[in-house]
Amino acid sequence: MGATVSSEYAIVVDPADNIAVAKKAIERGTVVTMNGSSITVNGNVLAGHRFAVRNIPAGEWARQYNQPFGKSKGIRTGDPITNSNLDSTVPKVDPATLQLKTPKFDYVPENQIPTFTGFRRPDGRVGVRNWVLIVPTSMCSSHESNMISMMAEMNGTFTREKYPNVDGVTAIPHTRGCGCPDGASVDITFKILADYLDHPNVGAVLIIELGCEKTNAGLLDSWIAQHKKRVDKPVKVVGVQQCGGTQKTIEHGLSLMPELLAAANQSKREPVPVSELILGLKCGGSDGFSGIGANPALGYASDLLLRNRGTSMITEVTEFVGAEHLFAERCRTRDGALQVFKAMDRFAKYSARGDSHAMGENPSPGNKEGGLINITIKSLGALAKSGTAPVEGVVEYGEPVPGKGLWLLYCPSYDQESMPALIASGAQIGCFTTGRGTGIGNAIAPVIKIASNTPMATRMAGDIDVNCGTVIDGTETIEQSGRRIFEEIIAVANGKPCKAELNKHREFMIWNEEGVSL
Repeated sequence: MGATVSSEYAIVVDPADNIAVAKKAIERGTVVTMNGSSITVNGNVLAGHRFAVRNIPAGEWARQYNQPFGKSKGIRTGDPITNSNLDSTVPKVDPATLQLKTPKFDYVPENQIPTFTGFRRPDGRVGVRNWVLIVPTSMCSSHESNMISMMAEMNGTFTREKYPNVDGVTAIPHTRGCGCPDGASVDITFKILADYLDHPNVGAVLIIELGCEKTNAGLLDSWIAQHKKRVDKPVKVVGVQQCGGTQKTIEHGLSLMPELLAAANQSKREPVPVSELILGLKCGGSDGFSGIGANPALGYASDLLLRNRGTSMITEVTEFVGAEHLFAERCRTRDGALQVFKAMDRFAKYSARGDSHAMGENPSPGNKEGGLINITIKSLGALAKSGTAPVEGVVEYGEPVPGKGLWLLYCPSYDQESMPALIASGAQIGCFTTGRGTGIGNAIAPVIKIASNTPMATRMAGDIDVNCGTVIDGTETIEQSGRRIFEEIIAVANGKPCKAELNKHREFMIWNEEGVSL
């Protein structure tokens, strides 16, 4: 990609682009100067939306990032780009003819990798938080689990003064575990619950079962043993039916908290290399600025971690549509590239079930209002979160990330499913860019919120950790903004609470593959 051209009114991301992104609302008739040329804008253009900087005859591609995102129906210089004058068709790339363009990537020598303070677990993995986690085996014990966690933090059972090495008591209420078919539905519930039980951000666990569900504690224990999952930490089990109901379960669960908190408190932070970090890369409530500021800045931060021999996972398969070849060609191997294409094909078949939804339905009303008028322009911007590093391959939903480097996690884009999925696969920290604004967090992991534009960052200052609207404002480069994100990642890994943690955002959800999530 070439040098970005910016003016008071708009940004041309790449010199080969034939469109510009409005930095602020532009009224019809306004004359905009871009790279020495004067352009009269032929209609009102909202901030984050696009207008043509040259004629785009019918049948030619409209381009951003020097990539096609639709075919012109006849667009004049200065015309706003809308779904009325742009067909969303984009060229298809045949996986069989894809040429690998694995990027060259420099790594920091191992003896020069910086450190942070984390919780080294018995199996060698590192946590950035130390939670006592309450795990309901099904929806039938989720209420009791939630009540125990809330009461433990509100009634003085847990305080940082008593347990300075513990971050708190948290729960993962969910809607799975019974009233569902045997087989895959039950298996995936076990898998995600086991992932959270085993997570290095968790120091001790209380399991709450109803007792008669398909995913009761005994069956969960058998599944963990059968699949050789690790749960090398203190675990207690309480049954609602066995205890004699809700109130007695809550009382018994609270009575076990001091023992579990004391056990978790034995863990202490120690210096560990940043190469131990695994980032989960995510965006949500995106706008037209996300892909030209916050996302590439996060990609730069991810590159910094990967240069220090760390790990990053990007997800949201539905937001690779039209851009998947750009990710696949960065793979180290042809097999890795084919994994990316197969993941796209598999998700297309999944989304087409039932009412025959298409992955292109992904952009939300908020996305469109913010300037993301079709799935390809959204995908091109979303992909920027992955930076420039080589790609290793695909991680299946619920499976641990198999090694260092950059990976694609197979999962939908829906925030409430995909962020928990990144944590389930081993990410200790989530990084979440947003243009429209959101408060999302996670039950056991900090989620750093990154704004694409300054007005939203100011309006939602209580939810935003890093403002990358500075890139759009012209006061910072992508590289400078990305380095700030990286510094925030290290600070949060060291224990600095992010805004989602301060606001007690502790979202958790298991992907229900029986429905359709985009």
